[in-house]
Amino acid sequence: MRFKVSSCVYNAEKVVKQTDVNLKSDLENGSDKVIDCSEFVAYPPFINCHDHLISNWYPKAGDGKPYKNVSLWVDKMRFTPTFLERNKVWINDGSFDLTQGNAPLIIKLGIYKNLFSGCIVVQDHINNQKPEYYEDNPILVLQEYTQCHSLDMGNWWGGDDAVTEWKKAGMKKPFIVHLGEGTDDDARSCFPKLIKMGLLQSNTLMVHGIALNKEQLKKCAESGTMICWCPESNFFLIGQTLDIQSCLEFGVNVVIGTDSTMSGGINLQSEIKYAKHKIPDFPMKEIFKMITSNAAKALFLPESYGILQETNTNLMLLDKNHADEFENILHTETENIGLLVHQGIPIFGDAGFFQEFKLDVADYFLFDINGRQKFVIGHPEKVTSSIDEILGYHKDFPFLPF
Repeated sequence: MRFKVSSCVYNAEKVVKQTDVNLKSDLENGSDKVIDCSEFVAYPPFINCHDHLISNWYPKAGDGKPYKNVSLWVDKMRFTPTFLERNKVWINDGSFDLTQGNAPLIIKLGIYKNLFSGCIVVQDHINNQKPEYYEDNPILVLQEYTQCHSLDMGNWWGGDDAVTEWKKAGMKKPFIVHLGEGTDDDARSCFPKLIKMGLLQSNTLMVHGIALNKEQLKKCAESGTMICWCPESNFFLIGQTLDIQSCLEFGVNVVIGTDSTMSGGINLQSEIKYAKHKIPDFPMKEIFKMITSNAAKALFLPESYGILQETNTNLMLLDKNHADEFENILHTETENIGLLVHQGIPIFGDAGFFQEFKLDVADYFLFDINGRQKFVIGHPEKVTSSIDEILGYHKDFPFLPF
């Protein structure tokens, strides 16, 4: 299928006007039909580098009063109405096996949260799950990684110690760890521990890094250690965030994550808007890199996930709401995603594209947003109905647009 678009963003350095984007898909059947998409701008779909899919419940868990260390919030979060309501659906038996019981229902909520914000990849920070957890999802839930919850709280949800987990990665996949999520001495002690343990490495992706000072951020840049920035969650829990300007100054590979909706933003679109609200002069071009090419590098993904290519099978078309292609992302809501394609398969978009692809209606859910008809792969409405049945009442999730 050939799409004729008015402009497309291949990467942060290459914006092309009046070009064609070739979308190759098994659905084409050899077709070379041209669809006029002149009202859209083409982008590579987005990548969310940090989420907790099992914790995408609403509203935020807590009163919003900053803690000096996230461990203090974790202790109190377990008694909040949000956490207790979520646990009516998922009762953790201590194994953190998210393929069992009703856990898959909540996981699907998190997957659709990401899909509806233009993400085709999400890193779910949990102990490595059974293979079936990563299969048959409309977007890529990253499977190739090793992890430790954090250096101060250890790997309490499962997995080996941090050093063993890093060694298992073999420099061929990311090692991901919460680090420096606070402002007290415990949070500040995490980075020296990381160095002492030999984990300041080019495949290490630390999440948050609020407690790191300029000199420590410079060491991250020199070692190639990467950082995931979660601004909304940081300000809600801690009242501060990563020194993002120093990261940009030193050339740290920074990516963006949402965290779960128990502490972070509604979705990645919300996270981007929040970052610009807190730091208005931060370049949107840099934010775009953080959710595309920087993210693909951090998660050891094929290059095709981070840039738009003429022969790419991943594509996102957004309404043209701003003359600048990067600023246009700030003016995007779920309804402004005209088409989202993952590995050649249309997974979300306007109903007009549904007709062009001649998709099987049984495989999709059709609905409308503010009168604009949409399709999405799978049946998220069945997920919410099952959750309502368990709870005994209807539960709204603001990241679901139906």
